[in-house]
Order: sequence, then structure tokens, then C-alpha cells
Amino acid sequence: MTMKPKARKFRIRRNANSTSKWGASAELGEADVTAAQEHSPETAKSPQPAVPVETPSQASLDIEHIRKEGLTGRQLRMARRMAHKHGLAPTSDFDAVRLLRAKGIDPFQRAHIVELVSTGASGAATGGKDTKQDVQLPQTLPSERTILPATDISPAERRAQDIRSIQQDIAARRRRKLLLLLSRLTAFVFLPTLIAGYYFFAIATPMYTTKSEFLILTADGAGASAGGLGGLLPSQFATGQDSIATQSYLQSKDAMLRLDEDLGFRAHFSQDSIDALQRLDSDATNEAAYKVYKKYIKLGYDPTEGVIRMELSTADPEISRLFSEQLIEYAEERVDQLSQEKRFDAVKTAQESLDEAKDERRAAQRRLVALQEGTILDPEGEIANIRSLINNVEIQLQEKQLALNTQLNNSRPNQARVEALRTEVDVLQAELNKQNARLNRATEDNSSLASQASEIQIAQADLATADLVLQSALETKRQSEIEANKQVRYLTVAVKPVASQDPSYPRSFENTLLAFLIFTGIYLLMSLTASVLREQVSS
Repeated sequence: MTMKPKARKFRIRRNANSTSKWGASAELGEADVTAAQEHSPETAKSPQPAVPVETPSQASLDIEHIRKEGLTGRQLRMARRMAHKHGLAPTSDFDAVRLLRAKGIDPFQRAHIVELVSTGASGAATGGKDTKQDVQLPQTLPSERTILPATDISPAERRAQDIRSIQQDIAARRRRKLLLLLSRLTAFVFLPTLIAGYYFFAIATPMYTTKSEFLILTADGAGASAGGLGGLLPSQFATGQDSIATQSYLQSKDAMLRLDEDLGFRAHFSQDSIDALQRLDSDATNEAAYKVYKKYIKLGYDPTEGVIRMELSTADPEISRLFSEQLIEYAEERVDQLSQEKRFDAVKTAQESLDEAKDERRAAQRRLVALQEGTILDPEGEIANIRSLINNVEIQLQEKQLALNTQLNNSRPNQARVEALRTEVDVLQAELNKQNARLNRATEDNSSLASQASEIQIAQADLATADLVLQSALETKRQSEIEANKQVRYLTVAVKPVASQDPSYPRSFENTLLAFLIFTGIYLLMSLTASVLREQVSS
């Protein structure tokens, strides 16, 4: 089992002479070496070995050469420790390197360092006895693998050179990233924007726009005759549904097909003079033509004012004006059709009511005629005659009874006269009963005159009611026909379509700027998405 070598800790105390000597020539890393010397007890206890005598000029020259090698502070501290391990007394870190090299020891070779530590540990275990070490001189490296720092510049100059190199590297990386950013922006933003701008400024066919405004109004008195809140609502609110329906119709495929049949909408936008992006194929379907129709015909409805605004664009200003006038005619026809159905429905309802009233009157009249045919033609007159006859019979009966009573009051009445009066009274009484029975009693075939008279009166009342209903139905039908013939809704053109002289589309600058903003937004979204995905993958 291999154990890692462990270096012993030393506490080295400095004397006044060594401090004065090191203070004069201390360089980078001398403070750490001095601290290690203070903590090394062997240095303080063991006597300093004799150092070969050298001339001051040769020693200073060697130190100057070592200083130019650009050794780091760690290497210098390592050299001082090794010098103390070998019993040398260097005056500085560079002097420690010089003394070690003069003794044939390379202080920067890892094998010597490991042997030094192992030897120091074994010497401490054996009571501090000295052991012989193989002296290994530093070997030269091939010229192509030389990695030592240059010896012709000072550490400060080398540090400044390294800083300049780092700065140049950072600047080069920034320039490279900036060039990559510019290339991406050029590919995804600037070049598409340039192409879009070239299309809008040089290729796009100019479109001429015709603007018009119209509104739907109600006839005078129409709102009041409708009843309810119709007369209290303003015109724009009363005709809001008609305006919305008219706007929807003008934006529908039906209006596009009618415009194509009347004025050749598809033929105009299929001309070769129109650029390829705006041109409609000659064999395009109705859906493709409808997309072009919605693109170049824009309508808007303002509910507060009740005005419908229409903007129509074509490649020819005169054709644009003709298209606008034709669409306004379509809108007027649609407004008439919207109210026409309602008016015709009212006339139809009135006609049905009139026919029903006529049928009821006919039925009532037929019932009255049937009653009159089945009984006496005038039951009331017959009743009046019977009553007058009953009155006459009652009067005669009363007279005969008075005469009979007068005869009976005589002491010696004439029997023949009495018998005659009694016979007359009986006859009159029988006639009176007969007439009363005729008036109040029903026979086997016919009802009584009273019931017949009441039935005829009911039939006459039904006939009178049917006459009133028929008269009201006739009046309603006549009023409905008047309303149907009168136009309740009509379209008024507030702004007539006028052909424009200058093209309104394309708006080259605005469209180019919009394209730039769109491409920039797409690039930013793609960049952010790529950055997030890269961070997620790398993490």
C-alpha cells in the first residue's frame, strides 16, 4: 500500500544578520519563505554548513540570469525550502536557486522533491542521520517543446503582456460575436426587410381607394304607427338591425358573386398588370376570390351615428367607383327586401282575416234564411197579429159576458137570449184559448212562435256581428295594402363615391417598417427560445 509523502513542519527563527541580508534582496515570494524559515527548528538549532566561496560579481551575475527566467513565487518558495533542507544558507529566493544549481540539484524536478520529502521523513525516524542522495542535474528540453517563460523580460512586463493578450482575446471574441450577430440579423431581419421594402416600393401594384358613406332611415310616422317605444327611439337605433344586416350582406359571398356577374370582379383582379402577390388566378375558386373580395372591400358600421362606411380598392380608380355604386344599389335592394317581407306578411294576414269574416257572415245569413224558411217569414208580425186578435176576442168575450150577466139578473130572463149569449161566450172563450195556444205552445212539427222569434233574433244578431267583423277586416286589409305599397325603410347616400387620382395602397414606408418590426420580433423570439433550450440542455 502506497502512502502519500508528508512534509514535516518547521519553525525557523530569524536572527538579525539573516534578516538584514534578506531584506536587501527580497523579491516576489520572499515573505512566505521567511515565514517558513521562522517556523523551522532545524535551521535554528543546526549550524550552517560552509558555502563555496564565490566572487560577488559572479554571484550577482548568476542571480540576474535567474531573475530573467521569470520564475513564479511558488517556485522560488520551493527552492528556498529545498535549500534549507540541504543545509544551505541563501540570502534570497534567487540565491537559493543559484546555490541548489551549483550543488547539482534541480529544485523544480518533481522526483527530487519526492525524494527530499521521503529522505527528510526517514532521517527524522532514524534520529536525524544523514543519507546520501543521488545528485541529478536538470535535463534540457527539446526546442519544440519549450514551455518555459521568456528570460528577456521582467515579470511586470510579462504581466502587462499577458493582460494585453487577454484584452486582445476578449476584443477578438467580441468582434467575432458581433460579426455573428450582424450576420444573423442580416439573414433573418435586414435581408427580409430589404426584400419587403423592394416589393412595396418597386413591384407592388398601386391600388386606388373609393370611400363612401350611407345610412338607413325610416319613413315619417312609421315608428309611431308601430306602437310601443318605436316612436321614442332615434332613427339610428330603430334601424340598427337593418344596418347590421345590410353590412353583413355586402360582405357576403352572395354580393361578391352578383358583383362578378354584373361588373366582372374576378376578371379585374386577374389582369396581368397586377403583381403576382395581389393577382387572382383566372381559374381560382369562389373561396379564393372571396378572400380577395374581403381584402379590398372594407365596411364599418357606427352604431352611435347609424352610418355605414365603405372603402373599396381596385387597380383602376374608375372601376373602383363603379364597384362602389353597384354595391350601394345592392344595399338598397336588400333594405327594400328586409321590410317588404314584413309588409307582405301583414297584407297576407289581413286577407286571411277578411276571408274568414266573409265565411262567418255567409254562415250567419244562411242560418237566418233557414230559420225564416222553416217558420213564418215574420214571426214578430205574426205574434203582433195574434195578440191583436186575442185582444179583439177578449173584448167581445167581455161584452158577451156582460150581456149574459145582465140577462141573468132579470127576474124573468129570456131563455132563448140567455142560451144564445152563453153559446157566444163559449165560442169566444174557445177562440181565445186557441190563439193563446198558437202563441205559446209548440206543435208536433214546429216550435212555438216565441221560440221561433227568439231564434230568428239570435241569427240576426250573429249576422250583424259578422257584418261588423267583415267591415273591420276590410278596413285592416286596406290599411295593410297602403303600408305595403309605402316604403318603410329607405337608404340615403351621405357621401357619394368619387374616383381618386392618387393611389392609396401600398403604403410603402409604413409597410416596410411593419415588416422590419415583425421580422425583429420573430428573431427575438427564436433567439430567446434557443437560449432557453441551450441552458436547459447544458444544465
